[in-house]
Amino acid sequence: MNIGFVGVGRMGGNMARRLKDRKFHITAVYDINRARATSIAAELGCAAGQDLSEVTAESDVIFTVVTDDNAVRQIFTATGDNLFVNGRGKLFINCETISPRVEIDLEKLAEEAGAQTLEACMASSITQAREGKLYLMCGGKEEAFRKAEPILKELGSTIRFIGKAGQAAKVKALVNMVMNINTAGLAEGLALAAALGLDLEMLRQVFSQTGAASRVLETDGEDMQNREHACFFSAAHAAKDSGIALDLARNIGLDLPLAQATKEQYDRMVKEGLGELDKSGIAELTFKDRHKHSGDHV
Repeated sequence: MNIGFVGVGRMGGNMARRLKDRKFHITAVYDINRARATSIAAELGCAAGQDLSEVTAESDVIFTVVTDDNAVRQIFTATGDNLFVNGRGKLFINCETISPRVEIDLEKLAEEAGAQTLEACMASSITQAREGKLYLMCGGKEEAFRKAEPILKELGSTIRFIGKAGQAAKVKALVNMVMNINTAGLAEGLALAAALGLDLEMLRQVFSQTGAASRVLETDGEDMQNREHACFFSAAHAAKDSGIALDLARNIGLDLPLAQATKEQYDRMVKEGLGELDKSGIAELTFKDRHKHSGDHV
């Protein structure tokens, strides 16, 4: 089975490497960053497609790992060159976090092109992508899921079929919304502790053994303390994903004040040029004396 990748950044590149290690045939990659695509293609021994339609032509299954709704619409519906050109009989597995409505629209467009789509939303990070330990939530037609399942099992330690198109995207938005709220809450707790002169090593141990424990305490707590914000999941993506969840809430008339406050903090990071820091970088807004506005929030 020939496999192509569109988007070979931190996640897509490591997924492609993983499948290459597992003896799958990677035929073509494409990235808006041409130098990145060329580098990954040389590493994997495949083509660096100059056109999206070239990746489709060379592949039976095409993974997309791009940034947002607009990027997805561009790669699938742009005039002249898009992934649905040469798409008949192909399976597109979309791994980015996007709006459920876009996933539903893509499934319809794929059917018109004689193709199939599957959403395979990832609740994991770069290390898991490289090691084949992703947590994958899938949505779409069950037939498409069964076709993709042998490949997905090499990428993920947990693969869940959630339901029809858009359902997995909803679950992923909620996962990231809650994760982002937890991250912001942890940053505020550690910031207040630091301002009070408490030992943060001790506090993180206490948090881990009490009701303050969380997954983000394990992944981000030490980084917040040490100001180490190398990017695994960016503040910009955190803002985007909280926004998807808030849009879902607004559509049904539900108020989510914690999610809204968290998104505003991540939006602020983006506005101030901190969007490519890891989500743990939200601590830079809350720790006293770290940031020009931090005193307003302690």
